[in-house]
Amino acid sequence: MTEHETDLPDEIDEPQDVEVMDEEPAPRNDGADALKLSSSALTRRDPLGVYMRDVQRYALLSKEEEHDLAVRFFENDDLEAAKQLVTSNLRLVVKIAYDYRQAYKNILDLVQEGNIGLMQAVKKYDPYKGVKLSSYAAWWIRAYILRYILNNHRLVKVGTTQAQRKLFFNLQKEKARLSAMGIEPTAEMIAERLNVPERDVVSMDMRLAAGDASLDAPVGTGDGRTVARVELLPSDDVRVDDTLAEAEVGDQFTAKIHEFGASLEGKEKKIFEDRLVAEDPKTLQTLGDEFGVSRERVRQIEKRLLKKLKAFLHEELGETVVEVYESP
Repeated sequence: MTEHETDLPDEIDEPQDVEVMDEEPAPRNDGADALKLSSSALTRRDPLGVYMRDVQRYALLSKEEEHDLAVRFFENDDLEAAKQLVTSNLRLVVKIAYDYRQAYKNILDLVQEGNIGLMQAVKKYDPYKGVKLSSYAAWWIRAYILRYILNNHRLVKVGTTQAQRKLFFNLQKEKARLSAMGIEPTAEMIAERLNVPERDVVSMDMRLAAGDASLDAPVGTGDGRTVARVELLPSDDVRVDDTLAEAEVGDQFTAKIHEFGASLEGKEKKIFEDRLVAEDPKTLQTLGDEFGVSRERVRQIEKRLLKKLKAFLHEELGETVVEVYESP
C-alpha cells in the first residue's frame, strides 16, 4: 500500500448497490410507481463513489514495480507500462482534487482535469532522477486543477497574473486570519503579507465580492419596453450612413483619378498606367529601358506626375478629401 492511499478523505465512501426485490410483481399499469422507484435509485447513487469503486480495481504498485514500468516507458515508449503507471495513481488524483472542494464544488470535474495532469506527468517523468512518480505527478495534477478552477470559477476570468492567482486562493483566508487575531485586514497589510501589489488586493477584493452581471439583465424601460444592458453598450460597428457616404466619396475619388489619366499623353500616360494604377507595377528600370532613359529620369517624371495628380484632385474634390485618402 502506498502512502497516498491512506490519505484518502474519510468523506468518500463506496456506494451501496441498490437492488429492488419485490415478493410480488409490481402492478404493470402503475407507471408513476416505477418512475418514483427509478428516481429514488438515481438519487441514492453517488457518482464519485462509483468512480472510486472503479478506481480501486487497479492495483497499487510497489516501488520496484513502479520503477521498472517507468524505465520501460522512458526507454521504449511502452504504452502498456504508461497505462499501468496512470491507473495505479488515479486515487492520488482524487485525494488532491478533494483538497480543492471548497473552490469548486464538482469534484469529478477536478478529477478529470487532474487525470490529464497525471498523464502529462507520466509522459515527462524521468525514473533516473530519484524522485517518486507520485511526488512528481502531484505537481502536474495540482497545476491542471488550479488552471481549471481559475478558468471556470466565473464566466469572466479573475486570475490572469501570478499575483492575482495568489490572491484568488489566499485573500479570503488571509482576511479571516487577520480578523481572528483582532487586526483590521486592510489592503496594505494583506499586500505586505502576501507580497503582492496593493492595487491587486483592492481589485481582487472587489471582483470576488461582486457577482457576475448578465448583459441580458434589464436595467430600465424605454418606449414601453424593457431595455437590456447589452442594448446600452457602445457599438464598434460603423454606422450604415457613414459606410454609404465613404463608399460614395471613394467612387468619386476613383473616377477623378481615371479622368486625370485620360488627359495624359506620352511617357506620363505610360508611367501612370504601368506604375500608379497598375495592380502589378513595373519597376523604374523596366520603364527606363522601354523609354531609352535612366531609371532616375523615370523617377523624376513620376514625381512630377504625382504633383500634377494631387493638384488636380485638390481642385476637383477639395483638400480635405484628398488628405483623408493620402493618410495611411
